[in-house]
Amino acid sequence: MAHIMLTFEDNRLAGSLFGQFDEHLAVIEQKLKIEAAARGNQVEIKGDAVATEQARRALESLYERLQGGAEIGVKDVEGAVRMAVAEDDQLDLPTLETKGKMSLAQISTRRRTIHARTPTQDAYMRALDRSELVFGVGPAGTGKTYLAVAHAAMLLERGAVDRIILSRPAVEAGERLGFLPGDMKEKVDPYLRPLYDALYDMIPAEKVERALAAGAIEIAPLAFMRGRTLANAAIILDEAQNATSMQMKMFLTRLGENARMVVTGDPSQVDLPPGQVSGLVEALRVLDGVSKIVTVRFKAADVVRHPLVQSIVEAYEGDAARRAPQSAGPAGGRPVRRSGTE
Repeated sequence: MAHIMLTFEDNRLAGSLFGQFDEHLAVIEQKLKIEAAARGNQVEIKGDAVATEQARRALESLYERLQGGAEIGVKDVEGAVRMAVAEDDQLDLPTLETKGKMSLAQISTRRRTIHARTPTQDAYMRALDRSELVFGVGPAGTGKTYLAVAHAAMLLERGAVDRIILSRPAVEAGERLGFLPGDMKEKVDPYLRPLYDALYDMIPAEKVERALAAGAIEIAPLAFMRGRTLANAAIILDEAQNATSMQMKMFLTRLGENARMVVTGDPSQVDLPPGQVSGLVEALRVLDGVSKIVTVRFKAADVVRHPLVQSIVEAYEGDAARRAPQSAGPAGGRPVRRSGTE
């Protein structure tokens, strides 16, 4: 059994690190099967040698965040533990930093800083920073849309791009938005609400409204993107599994100079009419291996919403796997269709 004693210089920050009634230490104990006892600004960790080292890295990483002025909660603690374990599992994620001292990817604006909570989020956030075209695919609740919008907000705030363009297929209205009341923004708002939520988290509401009025943040329904060249912009296509093949090709070829493009979606939640191929599924196949295009695939283990969401995703994935041999045709069958939004 290994034994580690950690001392944190700032008593106030140590209290925040351990959590009210040591709830953060309790999470670490539960996740890593170790014992963690706090005494003042010190914490004594006992348990398996690997697990105690993982607890040390997680606690030191969280303390560093607190020193930077951030606040932490139970979800942050769970994320730090998950990242510490991933380093030792030697996952096939080359973007992870070397062991010893954890260095988590982050997205920062004046209003908020977001740290990666899973190894896949870490890889995704680093890909967003380094690549001009990124596909983020996987189940709901993994943060792929939220992180894409947060990264776009950061680029806009820093002046790296001149505008943010948010797009999404309006499948429920058959892309025919004219019969809906109001102007174009009001017509597509219901479909883009998840993107707005992320924007308001990263940028003060009044600044978002001013940017919308000035065109620095633009709402562009996918059906209205044809013929444009999008330069000096951060462009996001959400719910891309509901884009047709023609729409996806059209969208991807809008990429202009000094632009960043992110395509997010869940191939298991295709709402297109039966028999119609998902543009996202096709693009992932056609563009596989193309240099400078990065695809990050999230799994049920990356779900960061309520723990029950992860169980729901796993149950659906298990059911789809059991049904696949029965329903697969010559081309492997069509992805399971489910309703819902990211």
